[in-house]
Parts: sequence; C-alpha cells; structure tokens
Amino acid sequence: MLDHFIAAGGIFLVFSFIHYAGKNKKPFKRALVSVIAGVGALTIINLLSGFSGLYIPVTKLSLLISAAGGIPGVAFLVLMSGL
Repeated sequence: MLDHFIAAGGIFLVFSFIHYAGKNKKPFKRALVSVIAGVGALTIINLLSGFSGLYIPVTKLSLLISAAGGIPGVAFLVLMSGL
C-alpha cells in the first residue's frame, strides 16, 4: 500500500516539474488539476456506461494511465477498449 502512495507522489512530482519547466505560474495546482481531471473523466465514463455501453474496468493500470495522462490518457483507454 505504501508503494502506491509513493508512486502517486512520484507521478505528481513529475507533472509538477513538467509544468514548472513549461513556465506555468502554479505548477503544483496545474498538476493536481490534471490528475483530478483524468480520474474524474474515468469515473464519469464508468457512471455513464449504462447509456453508452462503454465500460473501462478500474484497475491499478487504468487509474495510473488516467492519472498520469489526464483526459488524453482516458481517451487512450477508450480507444484501446475497442470503441
């Protein structure tokens, strides 16, 4: 369980550094918004699965991709699911 928190913290720090290198004024806030948007998009897709017929299983890998990639990461998961 501890290694999950370490991995999540590492992803957050990598995103923060990327945003800092991109000269963003608030890199930590930007990284946090990106992670929340990705996980939120995955949640919304699974909540609407009854209407759309699209379901992405929530696994460690899918959470990692959605958190690390944000909304483009979730779009990648949708494309890989065969839609």
